[in-house]
Parts: sequence; structure tokens; C-alpha cells
Amino acid sequence: MPEPGNTTPEKTDSSPQTRKTLIEKLDNWSDWSSWDEFYRTYSGFVFHVARKSGLSDDEASDVVQETFIGVAKNLQKKKFDTSQGSFKSFLLNQARWRILDQFRRKKKQRDREANIHFDEDERNTAPIDRCADPRGVALEELWDREWREQIMEIALRRVRSLVSPRQFQIFSCYVLNSWSVERLKDELGVNAAQVYLAKHRVGRLLRKEAARLSKEAGK
Repeated sequence: MPEPGNTTPEKTDSSPQTRKTLIEKLDNWSDWSSWDEFYRTYSGFVFHVARKSGLSDDEASDVVQETFIGVAKNLQKKKFDTSQGSFKSFLLNQARWRILDQFRRKKKQRDREANIHFDEDERNTAPIDRCADPRGVALEELWDREWREQIMEIALRRVRSLVSPRQFQIFSCYVLNSWSVERLKDELGVNAAQVYLAKHRVGRLLRKEAARLSKEAGK
């Protein structure tokens, strides 16, 4: 796990390895490579969820750091059992409190500066205020949406390595960028049969890989 001063989330091409092997490796506090892999895999995801909740870059970075400190403490105390529940839910619970704490701090600061005391039930600014109750569904919905997007991005990277660059280019232009068959013919010099073949083959691999990653990560 990175030193406390390093709060910048990193991108990674690795899959969200929530298999028991990775989590169980974290029991070994001297295994820095596993902690580094764990942090690189999930830090960017937590950061983006925090940002889309309405936090600033600095506040989201604080959420990342505090979340992973909390995760480390819980794993050290054996509070997450790989045979019970999904790691996805465990990580959500760790991040949820840190995100809400940031909004509570912001509200207190805003109240102090304006010398105004709002009613506790008032929710008048950031989207996260609408789910200030940690049991609320708004943050969970955001989390699930981001989780699915991350799964798809990772699946795309994996599938890209399994097919020819040409096939992936055709699939990307046709399916992801919504090019017409005529445009593909003009710009890439391919025929309709090649387009539909790439769509079918790459699409099938993508669905299979996304389903496998979702199962590993816990729905």
C-alpha cells in the first residue's frame, strides 16, 4: 500500500481481482507487491466514484486514502471473510462513510463561513446530500454504475489482446463509435461481411469476459 502522503490514484490494466487469492495475500503485511496491485486496481475506481458524487479532486483523493486505510485496518482485524458476501459490497461500505464525511465537513465549513445553521433535514446542494443516510440508494446506484463501466473497460482491454488489431479496430469503429458500414468501407476498406464478422466475434468475447469479471468481483 502506498505511503500515506501519496494520495494520487493510479490507473491499471489489471483486472479487478477480487478472487480469494488476492484478498488473502493481503494478510501478509510484508507482501508489498500484493498491496500495490490491490491499490492500483481499486484506487482509480474509488476516486472516480467520489468525484462523480460531487467532491473535488483533493477531496476525492482524501477519500481514496482514508478508504484504503480503513480497508487495511479491517483486513488486519479479519473483518472481511472471503467466503462471506462480495468484496464489492465491503469496499462500498468503506468508501461510503469517507465520501459522506467529506460532504459533512463541507457543509460545516459552509455553515461557519456563512454563519448560518441549516435544519438537519435540509438537502440543498450536492447530489450526495440526497443520500446522506448511509443506507440510501443513490450512492449505491452510482457505485454499481461505475463498477459495471470499469468491468467493461477491463474486458475491452483483455479482448483487445485476444483478437487481431484489425478486427478490434473494425469492432471499435462500428460498435463503440457508431460508424456506418458505408463509412467503414470508405475509411478502412472493408466489406460488410468483415464488419459483421468482427462485430459477432469481438462482441461474443466481450460479453463472455465481462460476465466472468462480474462473477469474480461479486454482483
